[in-house]
Amino acid sequence: MNLSDSRTAGQPAASPLARLSAAEAVFNAIRKDIEAGIVPVGGKLGAEATLAQQYGVSRSVIREALRSCTALGLTVTKTGKGTFVVANTVANDLTLGRYSARDLTEARPHIEVPAAGLAAERRSDEELDTLRSIVAAMATESDPESWVALDSSFHAAIAAASGNKVFASVVAEIRSALAHQSETLNIVADRQHDSDVEHQEILAAIESGSADDARAAMARHLDAVDRTLGTILNHK
Repeated sequence: MNLSDSRTAGQPAASPLARLSAAEAVFNAIRKDIEAGIVPVGGKLGAEATLAQQYGVSRSVIREALRSCTALGLTVTKTGKGTFVVANTVANDLTLGRYSARDLTEARPHIEVPAAGLAAERRSDEELDTLRSIVAAMATESDPESWVALDSSFHAAIAAASGNKVFASVVAEIRSALAHQSETLNIVADRQHDSDVEHQEILAAIESGSADDARAAMARHLDAVDRTLGTILNHK
């Protein structure tokens, strides 16, 4: 089964999400095999190099797909030993390193919504330029790993622009989990474009200096993320 990597040789890319589509296709194929019992609970998936050859993609695409399998509670990767199937149905929550999706969902509205409002009121010209450059880069970024890094940078930059050191410190602490969650949502639910639009709306509100609009835009974004998570976790 050859899914092709980010681009077909000799042909232009179909879209900026071409590589993401490859990771999504690999993830869906592995998930289907796990849920069907083709790879049973306790079984071991092939090595990255083997899976890359099997699906005709790069090892980085395989790593993205496997991280999503782990986030959904289907697999566990043991350093030096490989990736093992631990469940054949999606867990009730995502595992995102030290934190879970539920942890983030419960905490983020209390941190990032007020931070966005303060950023609209307090951001400096330099901080606004940083936010603009991040959003512009995200809109044209074709590499999924680079995009999720920009995504977490955007949220961290808003927290920094709030002028509240507690908000900035908390968002900095959860940046890795935010990036991991974003990657999983993009692969499983293809949320990258929607997130780009929502980020643009948040930026526009901060640019306008309206705290109310900035809080509302951030709340809409977090609510959309929460709904997508619900859809993924309720899919059996």
